[in-house]
Amino acid sequence: MSEPWRTDKWFVSHYNFVEEVRKNLKLPEKVIIHDITLRDGEQQANIVFRKNEKIKIARMLDEVGVPRIEAGMPAVSKQEMEAVKAIAHEGLSAKVFAFARCMKNDVDLALKCDVDGVVMEIPSSDHLLSYAYGWPEDKAVKLAAEATAYAGKHGLHVAFFTIDSTRAKFETCWRLINAVATEGHMDSLVAVDTFGVCSPQAIYYFVSKLKERVDKPLEIHCHNDFGLAVANTISAVTAGVEIVHTTVNGIGERVGNASIDEVAMALELLYGVKTGIKFEKLRELSKLIEKLSRVKMPPNKPIVGDNVFTTESGIIAGWWARLEKMNMPLEMFPFLPNVVGHNNVKIVLGKKSGRDSIAYKLKELGLKAPEDKIDQILEMVKTTSEKKKRVLTDEEFKEIVKKFT
Repeated sequence: MSEPWRTDKWFVSHYNFVEEVRKNLKLPEKVIIHDITLRDGEQQANIVFRKNEKIKIARMLDEVGVPRIEAGMPAVSKQEMEAVKAIAHEGLSAKVFAFARCMKNDVDLALKCDVDGVVMEIPSSDHLLSYAYGWPEDKAVKLAAEATAYAGKHGLHVAFFTIDSTRAKFETCWRLINAVATEGHMDSLVAVDTFGVCSPQAIYYFVSKLKERVDKPLEIHCHNDFGLAVANTISAVTAGVEIVHTTVNGIGERVGNASIDEVAMALELLYGVKTGIKFEKLRELSKLIEKLSRVKMPPNKPIVGDNVFTTESGIIAGWWARLEKMNMPLEMFPFLPNVVGHNNVKIVLGKKSGRDSIAYKLKELGLKAPEDKIDQILEMVKTTSEKKKRVLTDEEFKEIVKKFT
């Protein structure tokens, strides 16, 4: 019998679904993924997506099931504007958004791109207003109210984006939000941890305070400066956020944003919240962004990394050899490889291998070796691995076996 924590595709902890754990969570039934790879993702230093590449990425995001795509910021350049417009004209199932400052000129550029919506940014902290922008608070309030009203009047869905709201004095941030809610226009409010400075508990508190006052859907936008972008995004969802901002592979300004694969998989498997994402395409999507961004992912990246289902340890290889025979892969993995588009489990040989590893690899490669030579083969595998500072290739292993047969 299938349970939320154990199906024929995954096996996670039952503690995730204990009533005492979940009773204070304000989880929505479904979360909307708002992917920002083409805007904030490209803001990572040394990443450039050309127009044709942006279109290719947008198509793949749509294929994966992303319902909202932030295609770029038209004000950046003529080429950027052309790319945003081209994506808006692709006929995608996803809604296409542009990113804009709270300025009528930026809204006009978005309108020329024929997008469905616009994410409109304004600084919300006293220190950014004073030192980075040199604005009095009243100027920010006026710009935000006027520009969002203008966007709403012209039929754009407006997501009001409060820069640095997690470091802002709450009342300063609230004056901006309230002005937009009463004098301007917003269809949703984005809580923004611009510098990745919140803990998951603080995000939960901040979002909860906003929900007490805001009667519009809340969105969350987190950066990864302390490695907490995914955790903070999920914490925001447990406080009632319905729309989450993500990038593929977690690329983005400085240290990046919340990674779409990690957020979507965690929400569905650990919390039971639907995202509509086609998990089986996540690795293909990751590889596309890796290629076009030229930012190589670490092999141990969660969900889509090359080594997620690769093991060298002899003890673990022994587990796998026994469990594979019994067709029980979920006893040692949280989800099946094909769930996210991986190939099967891979046993590699190296310094940490054991006798079970050798036996497994011999069978896999259709090789035979005398039982009394296994220990010697293993010793040579370990020695070779240490010398080369890596695992062995299959060809190198075959050469070792030849020496003993």
